[in-house]
Amino acid sequence: MPSVSEATDDFVRLEVADGVGVLRLDRPPVNAMNAAMQDQLKVVAEEAARRGDVRAVVLYGGERAFAAGADVKEMAAMSHAQMIARAEPLQAAFTAVAAIPKPVAAAITGYALGGGLELALAADVRICAENAKLGQPEILLGVIPGAGGTQRLARLIGPSRAKELIFTGGTIDADEALRLGLVNKVVRAEDLLSAAMAWATQFAHGPTVALAAAKRAVDVGLGVALDDGLLLERQLFAGLFATRDRVIGMRSFAEQGPGKAEFVGG
Repeated sequence: MPSVSEATDDFVRLEVADGVGVLRLDRPPVNAMNAAMQDQLKVVAEEAARRGDVRAVVLYGGERAFAAGADVKEMAAMSHAQMIARAEPLQAAFTAVAAIPKPVAAAITGYALGGGLELALAADVRICAENAKLGQPEILLGVIPGAGGTQRLARLIGPSRAKELIFTGGTIDADEALRLGLVNKVVRAEDLLSAAMAWATQFAHGPTVALAAAKRAVDVGLGVALDDGLLLERQLFAGLFATRDRVIGMRSFAEQGPGKAEFVGG
């Protein structure tokens, strides 16, 4: 039976079964993310990061929408001073998702707009349904993305394409998102969750320390000079020779060939 996190209330929860944690967004009708939901997202992401029974994560907003963005009504009522205070915890919630040291997939159905797309960008891969609509429409409100959209989107699809989406506030469909490299795969809406779970499940018995090292090497390396990135890679690579999984993996390869190791996660 799956276990359910008791750390948060109804807006965000973590459901764990067979090594995969589903980080479930649940604020009907379209998961508009208010301040309370943002704070809960951070709590649940940090829980997923530290739990040993969570080996991979799927972000999922349900069958109707991934997340249609921030709660605009709540934001419209905020003053300049209030947003100065709110902007840091807003970003921190999404950064907590990006910092989960495990493979993370965003399963996108329906709308992933504004903060919804920014949340999907915090995942390692994005799998979306044919009915998905993605975009950064903040410019239409007279603001810009504030939870990582200007940074993660540009790093993913390049600055020119990111600027076009951000400047126009336009919405693109699943096929265009795939063409741009914004998503990794497009599937039928009815197959979305199973496809994302299948992707995550392949890591449920993987070498967790090596997977975390690979994620750190790529993510940190993108933000530093090449020589610094290579130094980080070298240090992480050598450090893995102290793990049990490295011994298991190399011994299994020598005796049985590739892909047959039974890792223990340490």
